[in-house]
Amino acid sequence: MSEMTSKDDSVDKTLLRVSFYEMMLGNFDRLPETDKKVFTHGPFYLGANSALAGLIANSFYRRVLNVAQARIASSLPMAVLPFVTTVILYDAAIKNPLLYGDINCPTCVLLRGAVVGVFGGGLYPILLALPVNASLAARYNTTPMPEKGNIFRFFMDISKPVLRKMRVVLVFQAIFGTYLSSRHFDTYVSLAKMTLGDEELKD
Repeated sequence: MSEMTSKDDSVDKTLLRVSFYEMMLGNFDRLPETDKKVFTHGPFYLGANSALAGLIANSFYRRVLNVAQARIASSLPMAVLPFVTTVILYDAAIKNPLLYGDINCPTCVLLRGAVVGVFGGGLYPILLALPVNASLAARYNTTPMPEKGNIFRFFMDISKPVLRKMRVVLVFQAIFGTYLSSRHFDTYVSLAKMTLGDEELKD
């Protein structure tokens, strides 16, 4: 009996979430044009910054490892993967939860925006650029590779100057992610007020 009740509660919650989502989208066209553009395209702006960070990290590692070959082959994934990852992360962590009414804490939204900005737009490109360029360095013998026991230390040593140079990018991504999430939260509040106002009018 309790199992049936929990299933019914789960179905009711899902229906409420979907209903709230549809009502929020129904009021979307009533927003100011600027808010609509930021809400729709904002994650792509953050993703574009992540792609740029990926290219910068890739360039730094290529210099450190003296890699001159396969410039396009290494640059393409370093632009595409951070862009796609950041957009997906932002939508999953902030945009969709707001539209479904799963999160209404401004501090939580801002924190999520900063984390997505730092990880998706900074740390992930750095972590991705390291193995890509290390494998190219090993393939073309541009830098002597360490023995198996010293690989981790070797990676740490070559990453230190890159991380120092990428600090500005990480800070910028954190600030931009926070700003974007604050704009999205403001839009969510406006949409929620419209939705609740429409419900009151119906009653």
